[in-house]
Amino acid sequence: MQVEKLQLTPVRSSAISNINQTAEVEGKSFGDFFKESLNEVNNLQLKSRDASIDLAAGKVNDISQVVIAGEKAGVALQLTMQIRNKVVEAYQEVMRMQV
Repeated sequence: MQVEKLQLTPVRSSAISNINQTAEVEGKSFGDFFKESLNEVNNLQLKSRDASIDLAAGKVNDISQVVIAGEKAGVALQLTMQIRNKVVEAYQEVMRMQV
């Protein structure tokens, strides 16, 4: 029985290289990303509030748009709170570490 030599291929593919290059090009810090995300959540909350005010004033005929705006704002706020909770948990875990 004859055993043939195996050809090994590198694990690192060009797709992973492209991801690394893209991350370097963008150069956004976590703080900038977080600020933009909070501004987006705030804008959704303001749109929901405005839609509710317009509904109460009788300016809106389609209530589904008001409900959708409210749900978008609610989901965005819940996601923000969950991210906040995870960050606080991570901070507390780091503070519990012994040096």
